[in-house]
Amino acid sequence: MTTTRFAPSPTGLLHVGNIRTALHNWLLAKREGGRFLLRIDDTDEARSREDYVEAIRADLAWLGIVPEGEERQSARFALYEDAFERLKAEGRVYPCWETPQELDLRRKVLLGRGLPPIYDRAALALSDDEKAAKLAAGEQPHWRFKLDHAEPIAWEDGIRGPQTFEAAMMSDPVIRRADGSWLYMLPSVIDDVAMGVTDVLRGEDHVSNTATQVQMFTALGAPVPRFAHEALLVGSEGKLSKRLGSLGVAQMREMGIEPEALIALLGRLGTSDPVDPALRLAELAAAFDLSRFGRAPARFDEQELARVNAAIVHALPYEAVAPRLPDDMDARAWEAVRPNLAHVHEAGDWWRVVTGPISRVEASPEDRAYLEAAAEALEAIAWDEGVWKALTGALKEASGRKGKALFLPLRLALTGMEHGPDMGALLPLIGREAAIARLRQI
Repeated sequence: MTTTRFAPSPTGLLHVGNIRTALHNWLLAKREGGRFLLRIDDTDEARSREDYVEAIRADLAWLGIVPEGEERQSARFALYEDAFERLKAEGRVYPCWETPQELDLRRKVLLGRGLPPIYDRAALALSDDEKAAKLAAGEQPHWRFKLDHAEPIAWEDGIRGPQTFEAAMMSDPVIRRADGSWLYMLPSVIDDVAMGVTDVLRGEDHVSNTATQVQMFTALGAPVPRFAHEALLVGSEGKLSKRLGSLGVAQMREMGIEPEALIALLGRLGTSDPVDPALRLAELAAAFDLSRFGRAPARFDEQELARVNAAIVHALPYEAVAPRLPDDMDARAWEAVRPNLAHVHEAGDWWRVVTGPISRVEASPEDRAYLEAAAEALEAIAWDEGVWKALTGALKEASGRKGKALFLPLRLALTGMEHGPDMGALLPLIGREAAIARLRQI
């Protein structure tokens, strides 16, 4: 069974890039009828917070992304320890005592000589007595995974195609700090094995990590998952702005973005497929195809998101939004204002235009006389769904006005605004008495 996972660290809130990763892993799993798992990577005890864990769960639920299971790395330390001891016994991990300052100096020397700044494996030359002396002096080591230099590391990437790395041109990665805490690389592999993850879909900034992790899977005697690396997210200006890099689900909700809009846009982001506001999660999953993804940066455009959001709002039925509308706003009112909304919360603003009071707009003497005539005409016209058409028809015949001169003074007097919902739908909601009073500017 195809099994994917989303593995955020609870050291902050999810941002747009995280959401895209989670969504694409969900879509990949569901296309195959598989499982999508959530793994909370909370090995960083100092920075991990439980309120962030809850926020991650809530954000995914708001988007409709429901995992079939959840794991916490903080509950799996015994599993990591067992695997670590196995690898240590097999000589695939080894202790190192270099300080960060020493390593930095070595990197600078290598770069100065025009050589790759990779770790020289000096720790492997230490004798048992030298190691024992360091431990006796209270110097605790950090640990590295020993890469196998015998053959190239290769895999068929689901997006990038064939990938090859020379292990000898890479540093043995640090997997454990001197204080015993874990870095990302090895625990992630151990969890993927234990959780039965078959497909790892993530950003292209992880490509070099994948090269080392491929060997970790092999060292643990486990099958290597299928890997795919997406192009990174950029903003409309061509790079990842600070705002975009921190734009999260909570802010999206505050902006009035519908979850369906975010799903529709992010689901196709990175492909050449058109964004379709009508598509929902199940339909996006059925059409999800890694071969459709390109290598060019994936451009996230907030204006495009706004366009998609408006299209979705314009299609929302009253029943779907009723809890978010003013208590006395009914289906007829929603349908009247819906075409003018970019966000659902704006319906309340238009409802206040209907219920009043509204800002009074000063009219010229000529328009005042015209509005008084409109008020008199309105007193005699049948009050039904065709009242606006009947009113403007009568005024056109009586005054000779047409176009903007006919309609704009009426709209300004009745709503206090130059633009807005169709007056044919809005006027019946205002009511005869209130409309007459507004025309007379009482």
